[in-house]
Amino acid sequence: MPLDDYIAELSDLDDQEKLEVLVELAEELPPLSPHHGTAPFPTNCRVQECQTAVHLWVEVKDGRVHLEADVPRNSPTVRGLVSIVVNSLQDQTAEQVISLPEDLLPLLGLQSALGMTRQRGLRGVMHRIQSEVRRQMATENS
Repeated sequence: MPLDDYIAELSDLDDQEKLEVLVELAEELPPLSPHHGTAPFPTNCRVQECQTAVHLWVEVKDGRVHLEADVPRNSPTVRGLVSIVVNSLQDQTAEQVISLPEDLLPLLGLQSALGMTRQRGLRGVMHRIQSEVRRQMATENS
């Protein structure tokens, strides 16, 4: 689902309803591919800014971004946030992804619904994605 659709879905909800939607969206995080699905995961895939163990794989193929993530099921709010990011950025162009703000919370209207730890974690996820996309694009262009 495009990011704009998530923004629209959350826009008229109060904070409690937004959190309930995030819990529902936790079920929409795609499963890992067999290539990445075997634990233990590489330490360089761990998003350090997240208190919850979020593992993220970012790949740019033919100018398109491909994402995979693992978030424990016992952290449904974080899993829902990562689901939004993965599902809305999947197969977008590298340029589209790096042009987004690193802080998606104001766009999603989630600043007051989430504590500082989750806010920092979501910014960390976006930072990791955008940094990795930039790195891979620079490597591809050299």
